[in-house]
Amino acid sequence: MANLWHFFGLPDPEGPNNAKKKSKAKSAKPQANLGQQTLIPVAQPPLQISIPTATLETEQPTPSKENNLVAVPLGWKGPVSADGEPFHDLGVTNSARRSFPSRALRYVAPDDKKRIPTRGIGQRISTGDTVIVDLRSLVHMDAHQNACRRELKMMCEEIGVEVFALDAEDKLLMIPGCDVIVDRGSNHLGLNPLM
Repeated sequence: MANLWHFFGLPDPEGPNNAKKKSKAKSAKPQANLGQQTLIPVAQPPLQISIPTATLETEQPTPSKENNLVAVPLGWKGPVSADGEPFHDLGVTNSARRSFPSRALRYVAPDDKKRIPTRGIGQRISTGDTVIVDLRSLVHMDAHQNACRRELKMMCEEIGVEVFALDAEDKLLMIPGCDVIVDRGSNHLGLNPLM
């Protein structure tokens, strides 16, 4: 039966093949001389080590070069590997709360009585919202469309923003919010004229 190691194409570390290899390695070990062995004491003078106590307290523990460990940075709050090295786990999602957006894109169309709420639009624009005004529902009312355009233009002049037409008939208007930048030089809004 296949296991997880076999699924990834790796050898099974606890599989039967490794047990056979270990038993072969034990049997292939050369036999040393089984005769009596004696230990010969080596005469060396004892080493005298003087360690000042003040330096022991101030030294920071550093990882030895033999282990090739990387020191954990100060203030590290992330996970640490089994070897003691810090790492970034990219699979963990941050649970930081995202704040509610302060700006929005609003769509406004005339109501049942064919009115446009310019006062409410003005308040939204002053807070930074971008408003799209759709006058296409006023199909047979050219005079009323012009009155709505004039009213929107006066409101925008009071606030200090401009009105942009998104279509050729000036029935779809965009009013950017305060501190919203509209690039008029490189962008072509609407349909390109046919050549």
